[in-house]
Amino acid sequence: MRLSIKPAAWIAAIVCLALLGGAPHRALAQARTLDQILSAKKLVVGVNPTLPPLASMNDKNEIVGYDVDIAQKLGAMLGVPVELVTVGSPDRVPFVATGKVDIVMGALTRTPDRAKVIDFTVPIQTEALSVLTTAAKPFTGWQDLNKDSVTLVQVRGTTPLDFIKASVPQAKLLLLDNYPDAVRALAQGRADAMIDVVDYLGNFTKNYPVQWKILKQPIGGVDYDSIGVAKGNDTLRNWLNIALFSLSENGFMAATYKKWFGIDMVVPIVANPYF
Repeated sequence: MRLSIKPAAWIAAIVCLALLGGAPHRALAQARTLDQILSAKKLVVGVNPTLPPLASMNDKNEIVGYDVDIAQKLGAMLGVPVELVTVGSPDRVPFVATGKVDIVMGALTRTPDRAKVIDFTVPIQTEALSVLTTAAKPFTGWQDLNKDSVTLVQVRGTTPLDFIKASVPQAKLLLLDNYPDAVRALAQGRADAMIDVVDYLGNFTKNYPVQWKILKQPIGGVDYDSIGVAKGNDTLRNWLNIALFSLSENGFMAATYKKWFGIDMVVPIVANPYF
């Protein structure tokens, strides 16, 4: 799901590095520092309204979601209003690197290549493949799924299919066209489990009176999604890290995540004062 969009974003980061001539000081010259944001009385935030529940358009044509709530809270802590700027996945790194936005969100995974171009805050969410099943099933780890008696459901064309074919080849596979249908198949007993970034399925699971079970053992690595800032904009990044730590400590981050995702974070982020 979210994993499938990362190659485009990675390419955008490399293109942005080339456009900037590999010179971080040029990016910083165009970015607004914390003092400049306070003086201008506005925080400009890039969000992607096509990635629910991070951000999406409601029936009033307003952008709402997890990222939006965090952005608005950060603006309130700064004492300035927030201006939301829509960005696509390929636009995230270039927009913040060139100062079109002060900060950028939208499932922005920190990677070594992106870190050549922009800086990152502490993580605000995680993404990892795990298993969604029901309490009636005996599975305790993803390895239990590699049996011909097991039916996995998955959405056509998604990244987890490569892992399924390579690592659990004995399982039968039910392919459907979208995530709501896939979760419905699990609830109806037409499939036994699903391998995906389970966090993004929480809003679908709450539609069914089923006792769901998540196998929280991550499959492969964990992606840490952060807020992106311009390279070298340390005054802003340092303030954001302190603010995000405070919001983690007082429960705002966890409550906001569950509000929008419908479940607790599968791989939780533990607030750490050392950053």
